[in-house]
Amino acid sequence: MIRPLLACIAGLLLTACSQPPLRGSGDLGLVVERASGSLLIIDSSHQARLARVEGLGDLSHASAVFSRDQRYAYLFGRDGGLTKVDLLTQRIDKRLIQGGNSIGGAISQDGRLIAVSNYQPGGVKVFDAVTLQQVADIPATPLADGKRSRVVGLVDAPGQRFVFSLFDTDEIWSADFSQGNTPAITRFTGIGRQPYDALITADGRFYMAGLFGEDGMAQLDLWHPEHGVKRVLADYGRGQEKLPVYKMPHLEGWAVADNQAFVPAVGRHQVLVMDARTWQQTATIAVAGQPIFVTARPDGRQLWVNFAYPDNDRVQVLDTETHQVVADLRPGPGVLHMEFTGRGEQLWLSVRDGQQVQVWDPYRLTLIKTLPAESPSGIFFSSRAQKMGY
Repeated sequence: MIRPLLACIAGLLLTACSQPPLRGSGDLGLVVERASGSLLIIDSSHQARLARVEGLGDLSHASAVFSRDQRYAYLFGRDGGLTKVDLLTQRIDKRLIQGGNSIGGAISQDGRLIAVSNYQPGGVKVFDAVTLQQVADIPATPLADGKRSRVVGLVDAPGQRFVFSLFDTDEIWSADFSQGNTPAITRFTGIGRQPYDALITADGRFYMAGLFGEDGMAQLDLWHPEHGVKRVLADYGRGQEKLPVYKMPHLEGWAVADNQAFVPAVGRHQVLVMDARTWQQTATIAVAGQPIFVTARPDGRQLWVNFAYPDNDRVQVLDTETHQVVADLRPGPGVLHMEFTGRGEQLWLSVRDGQQVQVWDPYRLTLIKTLPAESPSGIFFSSRAQKMGY
């Protein structure tokens, strides 16, 4: 009687020892290693790499969103791949090729749906977040050659909506899933030539699309969609001079602080400042190069700005109150992306050509730690799960 009991206890102890320790996922994130089609799972509490997950396909221009419980990351690959990664078991949970050429995605307000925007075939496909089974297909407007418009600037919006832009047909669409998996589509046409990227404000009210084919930005007020799309920041773009643009800025990296919106200028060595109530330009801030991302510290006091080639070895830090450059940093060659932790005590940045990720203290402006990585690009923390448009 005693021996079987002891054997049972020993078995339970061995099983317990073989299980990984329980932990939360709120301090986890990932780093995209696009050259090798892999990602690193990272721990911001200890500034550490936990694991590498491989087999994710073409991760050039890859982005990620997170489940509501911050356990799962959904990766959108340029090869049309949609991959669900379990951050706790550190493995791929599910993966499928849903299109031929994808350019980002979003997760619905309730966390139930994953939407992917596609260049090929042009349109948006929507999937169940648990199973990755397709639940909706929204083909874009057809073109004269039989293809469909490329879709860009896909974001989640309040009321179970996804909002996105059609590059080739100059449109903004809203897809409302509040009544089930058959969306109600609202189309806004003639919004400006070739919307190339977009963002949604943190409160989910304004959808803003940058225009590649002309100057200005297209703005849709989601509180009052009946008012249609209006043009703001009329001079935003390359201007009549058609300045050379080494890399188009990412609008998702803009920042709002103290009723000011800070937007990377196109082709100019400037960050533009707008009044976030009137959406009129109020100032410009001279910076070292053509800005790509303008990333705000969560308290809104600082902006971290990185640049296109040939200035992509530096990062400048701006004070949002004084509009002054307070630091000019040289992290290394090929700075591609920056991400603050949820409470803003750390800034992580990827140095692609230096094969490393750096962790900075944004208050002391000092380097805390360097981690090796294979051609790192995007950095995404699971705290994004609780933010609109991320």
